[in-house]
Amino acid sequence: MSRIGRMPIPVPSGVDVKIEDSNFVTVKGPKGTLTKQLHGDMIIKQEGAEIIVNRPSEMKEHKALHGLTRTLLANMVTGVTEGYEKTLEINGVGYRAQLQGKTLVMNLGYSHQVEMNPIEGITIEVPNPNTIVIKGADKQMVGQFAANVREKRPPEPYKGKGIKYSYEHIRRKEGKAGGKK
Repeated sequence: MSRIGRMPIPVPSGVDVKIEDSNFVTVKGPKGTLTKQLHGDMIIKQEGAEIIVNRPSEMKEHKALHGLTRTLLANMVTGVTEGYEKTLEINGVGYRAQLQGKTLVMNLGYSHQVEMNPIEGITIEVPNPNTIVIKGADKQMVGQFAANVREKRPPEPYKGKGIKYSYEHIRRKEGKAGGKK
């Protein structure tokens, strides 16, 4: 039995879960509505204030899908109640970000400004010019958008310039040592 898959998912009050045929799940909560088509083989039941995921057989594929299905459902419930957030930090002389309307505009050392429009369901905040906060209900969308922003100027190991996650540690390298005798 999957240790993650067999755990029930608690559904807090104020969250509405609908499980339709072929495992089309809709979760409504205070932060929004999420819908996802989960694998049709998994058995998803709502019993009171809990969602239980079971697998139909002990096949390797079903074992793998068991924990995945449970985690995807748990992430949906967490997303509509608490939401998800990623914080990015910008390091570098002259590197900064700002919001113009809903568009994120960044100066990253290129000859032009980098502009990014948020996806529907995502909000961007810039509390200071060197910090970007990305929030949303869908964990996958928040993570993907944060990765797309980071991709515009990934951190480099010599001076640490670039966009990095707030929890990320950049391993610094020493520069050239030759010629200094």
